[in-house]
Amino acid sequence: MTLTSGTTALIVAAGAGNRMGAGPPKQYRLLDGKSVLAHSVDIFAAHPAIDEVQIVIGPGQERLYQDSVQDRGLPPAVVGGDSRRESVLVGLRAVKHDHVLIHDAARPFVPGAVIDRLLAALTQHQGAVPVLPVVDTVARQSIEANPGMLGDTIDRSALVRVQTPQAFLTSAVLDAHGRWPIGREATDDAQMLREAGGSVAMVDGDAALEKLTYETDFAAAALRFGSSMITRTGSGYDVHAFGGEGPVWLGGVAIPHGRGLAGHSDADVALHALTDALLGAAALGDIGDHFPPSDPQWKGAPSRLFLEHAVRLIVAHGGVIDHVDLTIICEEPRIGPYRDSIRASIAETLQLPVTRVSVKATTTERLGFTGRAEGIAAQAIATIRMKDFQ
Repeated sequence: MTLTSGTTALIVAAGAGNRMGAGPPKQYRLLDGKSVLAHSVDIFAAHPAIDEVQIVIGPGQERLYQDSVQDRGLPPAVVGGDSRRESVLVGLRAVKHDHVLIHDAARPFVPGAVIDRLLAALTQHQGAVPVLPVVDTVARQSIEANPGMLGDTIDRSALVRVQTPQAFLTSAVLDAHGRWPIGREATDDAQMLREAGGSVAMVDGDAALEKLTYETDFAAAALRFGSSMITRTGSGYDVHAFGGEGPVWLGGVAIPHGRGLAGHSDADVALHALTDALLGAAALGDIGDHFPPSDPQWKGAPSRLFLEHAVRLIVAHGGVIDHVDLTIICEEPRIGPYRDSIRASIAETLQLPVTRVSVKATTTERLGFTGRAEGIAAQAIATIRMKDFQ
């Protein structure tokens, strides 16, 4: 296998989730409007150090998987084996990069800081795992002599709780899998690498990485997810003058018109306003900070790229987009015939149901520059939920 420089996030989503009770496997259940798996996918995909997200699914889960991730542009999922170890090995064989993060899909909230710490540790070690200290008293249970009774306590000072994602040099963890005895199961990939003689560093983990195992865990995650986030609102406004030949790009839709709009990128005044509204809601600057008009690489670029960038930033900070409202102000062209197409285009880019995207059009009764048909203005409001961050 020839590996290229970079990092793959390998998410293992092959489990049946039997301990969660009735319903689909836990990785495909909805949590705050999207699947548990999709939460992990979006966070890894938004992280600047992750080059690709590869998923391992269980046999017969193809339809559940597709419904779960929808149109996120992922490489084809690979089908795992009868055990977690076998599923990871199948996934590793599909990895293209020299660094890999192996993650359990049942841990849907992955702090970006943990990813940073893991990848930093790989500069000196073959593997790295996030850990938390053991804070509760640990004791053995009496099984044979006196079943159901408390046994001796265990010194917890040298104990840690190991989480995922676990980071590895891809070649090292593949070699460890190749050396592992057939038929013997492993608790995780870090133990396999250690037994093969590899070095595995520990970095600080995070309570957000708790694994969803039982129904009570799922309920607690839903409660924690909702209660720890605050609603934030941002507004955006943009103006572009007519100039040059048509069409006019509005909301990602090319509208036939004798004149186009002049300005930054493809001058999609609607998407520019929406991008600023989302960046404003997250307090992450404005479109000019991220895409300076003076930079020639953005000349003629589709404004959809700017909106996608704002979405990735919000997701990377653990945010959720709830609703956007756009008003287009112009005398021409007529927006009505294209309103549904604009809503659908924006909803696809934001990965929202179209019912959460509002698009309106109005005129200024022939007053001002829009009334004189000199250009088009747009204003937008975005509502998101996000934790506070520094």
